[in-house]
Amino acid sequence: MDPRSEVILRHPEAFTMPLLIAGLASDDLLSHLPHAQAWCWNAADYAELEQRYASRVSFSTQAPEQHFAVGVLFLPKSKELTEYLLQALAAKVEQLYLVGEKRAGVERAAKQLAAYGKAYKLDSARHCQLWRCDIKAKAAPPDLLALAKHIELTVNEQPLVVKTLPGVFSHGRLDQGTALLLAHLEHLPQGKMLDFGCGAGVIGAVLAKTYPDSEVTLLDVDAFALASAQLTLAANQLSAHVIAGSGIGDAPIGLSAIVSNPPFHQGVHTSYAATEQMLKQAEKHLQKNGQLRIVANSFLKYPPIIEQHLSACTTLAQERGFSIYNAEKAR
Repeated sequence: MDPRSEVILRHPEAFTMPLLIAGLASDDLLSHLPHAQAWCWNAADYAELEQRYASRVSFSTQAPEQHFAVGVLFLPKSKELTEYLLQALAAKVEQLYLVGEKRAGVERAAKQLAAYGKAYKLDSARHCQLWRCDIKAKAAPPDLLALAKHIELTVNEQPLVVKTLPGVFSHGRLDQGTALLLAHLEHLPQGKMLDFGCGAGVIGAVLAKTYPDSEVTLLDVDAFALASAQLTLAANQLSAHVIAGSGIGDAPIGLSAIVSNPPFHQGVHTSYAATEQMLKQAEKHLQKNGQLRIVANSFLKYPPIIEQHLSACTTLAQERGFSIYNAEKAR
């Protein structure tokens, strides 16, 4: 059981009414709270919860339409996303709870909670805190699209517009790793291309522009990233498939290229599992002579994994602590 869920279950009397739990972990919390509905934006968590609680879970950037007596927010990493989610919940509930790890900044986030009424700490345990706020006045539902940030780039002498929403990796800016990868997307085999862990869709958009005869798919675990990718494609009048997936297993097969600035953060914790799984299984999704091309921090030991599961790994570039790796499926 996630420690944040354990803290919630220390106060069962507070959660007997219909409630909405946002951003919860994929554990057994819903089994203990029969009146609870779940709102997820992580496709991996959603897939696990939906399998067990099919009628009680939604996957979206938007809160469910109905109103609830109580709302609970599991604190996300992003301060801007926290602000959006708190407002979305405050527009639907009478009481709003915030739970999070101390090291994730839950005390800081409690100050954001206080914008909707007097907030006080209800519990502190398992290195987590639980805060409560009685909503003094219903908030207006937030306009997510109004929170999008607009970036204008020039890639390969062509203009590119990127749209990012709160909570999406590198919100409002182009990170150095992606910038390096964008400069090394030449000579990829055309066909079916995948931007794995697409974020705001900048890599997928450049692939669609650079290889207009190819079929491009953008995959991410996060609903806010997928919505950002859709906005980016629309802003550039580009067409591509945008799909939710918990990992490479949800990607198409027969790919001519997998291109990625692979993710390695999950909340406040660091996790390389999804990326390592992608490197191990890329061969199953690539066609013969298909290529894997990624950017990664140079200290990460990805080349040995690539060579063990795919083929010889070539370093195409190194700059500012990042490396571009390329490998080809030879069989």
